[in-house]
Amino acid sequence: MTGRAMFNGARAAIAATILLPMPMACAAPGAEVPEPVAVEQTSAADRYIPIDGARVRVREEGPAGAPVIVLLHGFTMSLESWNGWAEALASDYRVVRYDLLGHGMTGPDPLSRYSAEERVEILRELLDRLHIDRATFGGNSFGGLVAWRFAARYPDRVDRLILVDSGAYSIYGVTDEPAPVPPAMRAYLTQLPEPAFQASLANIFADLSRISDSRKAEIREMMAQPGNAEAFIAHLEEFVLPDPEPDLARIEAPTLVLWGEEDALIPLEQAGWIEAAIPNARRITYPGVGHAPQEEIPAQTAADVRQFLRETSQ
Repeated sequence: MTGRAMFNGARAAIAATILLPMPMACAAPGAEVPEPVAVEQTSAADRYIPIDGARVRVREEGPAGAPVIVLLHGFTMSLESWNGWAEALASDYRVVRYDLLGHGMTGPDPLSRYSAEERVEILRELLDRLHIDRATFGGNSFGGLVAWRFAARYPDRVDRLILVDSGAYSIYGVTDEPAPVPPAMRAYLTQLPEPAFQASLANIFADLSRISDSRKAEIREMMAQPGNAEAFIAHLEEFVLPDPEPDLARIEAPTLVLWGEEDALIPLEQAGWIEAAIPNARRITYPGVGHAPQEEIPAQTAADVRQFLRETSQ
């Protein structure tokens, strides 16, 4: 069976569960597994916060006393996904971002806390450790799902909410039961063959020319960190998308929904559903942009965020 045929057979079963760039090919049988990649470039702003055996990589930028913005990246990505926003916003805001458990330099969680509910509680614990009582929260893709679930559960801690091509509603028929993780996807995540990786990038970004070669390499390096592949698979094995509307309706914070009109992973129509379900939400969409607008057009999206923050400041 060809890599494309294997992918097509797996797509419907898994696309809904991962909010992940789907590879258009998978590793050939017996393909060599790459050695773990050592990421040499880290920021002086990075530190590691211990939470019940996990070491969560956190990066903080901006004035210590400024209003706080907490940013959550998508599945298989890392805090570097928000570089453009951090650069644009850190002059006036305390920008806090971190690698989710099982991602980036945080690496796998010894307690395997990979469900959305568990990640909400990890976020709460992290905020407590950082002495952050309230903040604006932004999230892309799976990070958006964690952000809005946090806002529904802990409304007193949320000033505003920014959802960027966020997970919420069921896709491909997956609801409150996880879908099986096909062998093709397991092979992709553990082996990261270059052709499949490049194809997966094309599913995230509508215009790959907007993404530098160094950024593409960085994404792959972060995915290949020791233990992350196994953590990704463990995440997929328990990922569900139950009806979000009861929780979305409980969100009290002013909410900005940003969406790339060429998103190949989550249908554009879901941006409207999220906007309608959250009581105080507004929506902006971007023609010619894919699943991660904060990376494809960071200046434009950050400017829209600034305007939203100004208009909703208390």
